[in-house]
Amino acid sequence: MWTMTRKVTAWAGWIWFAGLIMLSSGVFNLLSGIYAVGARDVGVVEVGTQILLLDVNSWGWVHIVVGALLILVALCLIAGQAWARIAAVVVVGLNMMTQFVYLPLTPWWSIVVIALDMVVLWALIVHGEEAEKVS
Repeated sequence: MWTMTRKVTAWAGWIWFAGLIMLSSGVFNLLSGIYAVGARDVGVVEVGTQILLLDVNSWGWVHIVVGALLILVALCLIAGQAWARIAAVVVVGLNMMTQFVYLPLTPWWSIVVIALDMVVLWALIVHGEEAEKVS
């Protein structure tokens, strides 16, 4: 019987890394969103000579939705679903945008999440074909 072997490099582990980072980011988004919805606070941030008011309750719901999407897509990515790689790029990009808007309220946390999201995007885009060979 003729069998064709595929050579898979260690770079396939980056997809697992991306999935696990997405999963943990989704859990943190979900938890912080639940807290923000329950807190009913308004964030007040001074930007230069202007004051920025951010409704934390509304952004809590955004974080809950994005967190749930991150968890769902991360689980599918780890399971080896081919479509999940493209969905992960979209959801991680969406997470980066929400963290950018939330930057005035939680600057250090948002910067860390944006940096991790950039690494996840790199792993998904550059090494995504390796994951398809494993599946």
